[in-house]
Amino acid sequence: MNTIPLLQELARRPLCCDGAMGTQLLARGLKSGDNGIVWNVEHPGEVAAIHQAYRTSGCDLVTTNSFGGSRLALERHGLARRMAELNRAAAAVACAAAGERGWVLGDVGPFGDFLEPIGETTADELRVVFRDQIAALIEGGADAILVETMSDPAEAVVGVEAAQAAARDVPVVVTYAFQKTAPGQFRTLTGATVAEAIGRATAAGAAVVGTNCGTSLSLDDYVELARQIVSAAGSTPVIVQPNAGSPKWEDGRTVYAATPEQMAETAAKLLAAGVRIVGGCCGTTPAHLAAVSRVIQS
Repeated sequence: MNTIPLLQELARRPLCCDGAMGTQLLARGLKSGDNGIVWNVEHPGEVAAIHQAYRTSGCDLVTTNSFGGSRLALERHGLARRMAELNRAAAAVACAAAGERGWVLGDVGPFGDFLEPIGETTADELRVVFRDQIAALIEGGADAILVETMSDPAEAVVGVEAAQAAARDVPVVVTYAFQKTAPGQFRTLTGATVAEAIGRATAAGAAVVGTNCGTSLSLDDYVELARQIVSAAGSTPVIVQPNAGSPKWEDGRTVYAATPEQMAETAAKLLAAGVRIVGGCCGTTPAHLAAVSRVIQS
């Protein structure tokens, strides 16, 4: 475990986050539609190898393999009773790979439905669900909590509140998935603007805010989106984790065509825009992040 607090180091220098986990697990044999969190127990060596590959590539931050790890998400796979076990294992595997010089982000993804009044889940119910997952991730050794791929600012706020309830001193990172609605304009799936989404996360107490996994965004779109997020975030540090370009469907599979060199060029633009953490999302590999890391370190 790193003895230097994450936010202290972030104030000193930009950091490199890791890249995709899901596509890496699929490449190693995870079946499409299965919940990869069980691999932390059933195939921990495979998960550790992914984490270690990102660390070797120069990533400062390692994200736990726990995206679908809330009790509500696990219920769909018959795994709800193993929630604490699987999340603790996710954090433990990531911590072993991060070592003493890396930091571990405990990954909390969307619960898979909408809050009231659109859905049936209340904010109070979800707060408990997220708190329990976050407590297990912290017990496993996570240095910070990543509430990611949010489309509803209300869900993001519940995630921050749940993390604060689980452990006051653990920083919370919030990232949204945005889609381009017009030239230079971005909104979440629920219609929230950049200013609204980022503003609600920072007001709730998020220590870092940003975006990941945008819907059909080009690398240039991520740069423009980053500028808007930096403006909305004020003094709060910003993280951006682009996909490896806009996905395309070829020969029955999703293909992300951006090269490591293109990701490196984008990373330089993101840093120039004021982003403090650059990572990757869908389709990115250790090779992509190695190129990004070199830019951050230069």
